[in-house]
Parts: sequence; C-alpha cells; structure tokens
Amino acid sequence: MSKSDINSCVLLKVLTATVALAVLATTGPATADGPGATAEPDHRTEPGYAADPGDGQSHEPGVDPAPERPPTSEVSWLSFPGGVFAVDSLGHTVRYRACDGDTGRVADPGMRVAAGVASGEVIVGGTAYRYRVPLVGRSEGTLEVIRRHRPPTELTGVVVTSPQPPTDPVAGARLFPLSGQLARVVADASLNPAGVTVRDLSGRYGDQQIAVNGALRPKAASVIKLWILVELLRRVDCGQVSLDDGVLVTPEDVVGGTGQLQFETFPQVVTLHRLAQYLIKYSDNIAANVLITYLGGFAPVNALIDSMNQRSTILARRMLDSGAAQRGEENYTSPDDVVSLLGAVWDNEILTPASRDLMIGFMREQTLNTKIPAALPPGVPVAHKTGDLPDASHDVGYYLIPGSETAVAFLTAGPMATGDETVRRMARTVYDFLVTPTGGPVEE
Repeated sequence: MSKSDINSCVLLKVLTATVALAVLATTGPATADGPGATAEPDHRTEPGYAADPGDGQSHEPGVDPAPERPPTSEVSWLSFPGGVFAVDSLGHTVRYRACDGDTGRVADPGMRVAAGVASGEVIVGGTAYRYRVPLVGRSEGTLEVIRRHRPPTELTGVVVTSPQPPTDPVAGARLFPLSGQLARVVADASLNPAGVTVRDLSGRYGDQQIAVNGALRPKAASVIKLWILVELLRRVDCGQVSLDDGVLVTPEDVVGGTGQLQFETFPQVVTLHRLAQYLIKYSDNIAANVLITYLGGFAPVNALIDSMNQRSTILARRMLDSGAAQRGEENYTSPDDVVSLLGAVWDNEILTPASRDLMIGFMREQTLNTKIPAALPPGVPVAHKTGDLPDASHDVGYYLIPGSETAVAFLTAGPMATGDETVRRMARTVYDFLVTPTGGPVEE
C-alpha cells in the first residue's frame, strides 16, 4: 500500500469516528418523550442522583454500576388520607388542602432543599405545618400538623410528581417504542397540533409514562368536567356532602350543547348523584354549570388543580358561555395534566377506592363513543371522557384491558373533524402496541 493510500485510510477512520460521536451526541438515549430525545441535563447531574463517570466506580462491560436514582422534580405533592400537601421547591411555596381546610398557596422563604428533599415549616392561622417531602415520586413524605391546645397530627403518604417515575425501569423501557409510533401520527396531523400522554397502570411496562407534546395546551372543552367531578367526590369522601343530596335546577340553568337534562322540565330537584353521572355519561353542560355553582364557583376546582401542581389546567368559564369565551376567559389543559389526574385517581391518591370506582364507572357509561371506542375492536373495555369544540377534539381515559390497564390522553387543536380522526389514529396506535407481544418476560 502506498503512503498516500495509508494516509487516506487513516483519514477515513478519523472521519468515521467523528461522525459516530456526533450522532451519539445529538440523538441521545430513548426517553419518555420519544426516541432520540435528550435527557434534561439538570436531572442527570443532580448531586447524589446519578453515578458520575469520574466517581471511581468501575464502568467496564459486565460490571453493574451504581443504579441511577429517579430525577427530582421542582413540584411534588404528598398524598395522605383526606388531603394533599403541595410543594413548589423552585418558588418556595406550599399548600395544605384537606377535609379540615385549605391554606391556599403559602410562601416559605425558609424552605430547605437538599439531597432531593424539601423541608420546612409554615404557620397559617395559628396552625403550624412542618413537612419533609422528597422531590422524587413514589417516595414517602411526612407532614406534622400542630394546632393550639391539641396533640400534633402526624401524616405520612406517597409523594406524587408528574410524571411519576417507573417502578421498573427495565420493563418501562419496553414502552419507549410507542412514543416513536405516536410521534409519526402527530407529525402527520398537519391541520391539528396534537399531544398525547400514556401511562402504564398495570405494571406490565413498569408503570412507565411516555409523551409526545405532553405539554400541549389546547382548550380543554368538556375534559375539564373530570376535575369538577373529582372535587365533588373529594367532598363526598370528606363527609361534607352526600350524593343523595338534591340541588334545585331552574329554567335559568338550561343551556344547549351536549347533555340530557335540557330535555327535562324545570324547576326540579336533581340529586348530586345524577348530576355527577350525567356530567360524564352524557357530558351534560347543565350538570357541569350547576355543579360549578354548587361547589362555590371556579375557585374550589382551581384549588384542586393547584394542589396537584397541574400548571397547564384552569377552569375559567362555564359551559357554553360564549360571552366569557369572547372575553378570552377559557378553560385549558394538557395531556400531561390529564394523565396526572387520571393516575392519581387510579392510585387512590386523591379519592377513596369507592369514589375512584364510581368515577371510573361513570366514564365506562360514556355515550359519546366516536373516538377511542370507535378506533378499537368491539368489546374492548374503556372508560373515557371526550371534549369537543369547533377548534378542539379530545378523548381521554383508561384502557381497561386486563393485564394492560393504561391511562391515555389524546388532545388536539384545530378543526374538529380532522382532530377526531387524529385522536382515533392515536388511540388505535396505543391499542395495537398494547396487544402486541413484548418479546418475552423481563429477566428476574
């Protein structure tokens, strides 16, 4: 071989290696946001949460390095029987919301954040709240409530973040290819900005969550009714109301759109149970507006949303209030927030098991079935809630396939007709993935 040939060969090898390194640097590992997404740098360099290549440990092939702990979140909330305690470690605020009261958002400038744990104490109305809340989901946190002339109340519970970390990262990695499939559906929807979030609830995929445009924030349409129902059922769990209680519905409450109550004669007393059922089963707009008034307006529902740290969601107008919509007062949400709510309901973190089952039962009775159910083979069990506006089309809920239970949120903006089809395509993509063999059991 000539000297020039040797030099050319060496140059070719250098260029090949350079290109390979560039590809690795730009693509990164597959993540919950889709294949090729780069992990958040602060999540990978948080002290104590990942093994540093310079930590002195062996990284030779076949040698198991120290396991990487889940990344911390800026916001988390502690779930305990009858309430929640929310922490924003970046804004240094907390919120206690339980059956016995609501502090609202309270500043805690003395909050300490160290080793992935937020701790501190705030005093509101003479009551002290001393907390230690990890910023990693599925951990255990503690809250001590100290009232005057009463023994302290010690509360412990699971910490909830959005998303919750997987219980089994190895099994969770098997869900990542679905994000690539969904990304192609989203990319094909040229007329409809779309977002989708999927969370495994069965453990088959290690309780992993994936998303494509999970932070998309379209108008919520009737999906916002899920939060209205959860706030009502939370009060039932607290013993503050009974679903047997009646509410007077008057002719002034009657609006059009979806629902069955508009075809009845008013005034009449309607039970909270029927209002709650119709709210979901028929997406009843009268039921939604009556329940908003019954609960005390927008503020209590938004307090629920805030206590769960769901920053993209807001209830700002009643159903079919065109005047409010023209003033820019609109309801919004995101796929990530929807699945955050659905996951908390499923895991009994915000409702009791009885209320959870009632809510899912209402969702199984849904009569507007042109999206998720229409995309799946007949008989596939689902519990869902639709949302429709001229410029939005959504369907969210649960796939209740035994052994593959999954929470899903399919949200779109843009023309409703093409949005419906995009939702159906996303829904079928998830179903086909769930019923496809995963390639063998996870090694123990």
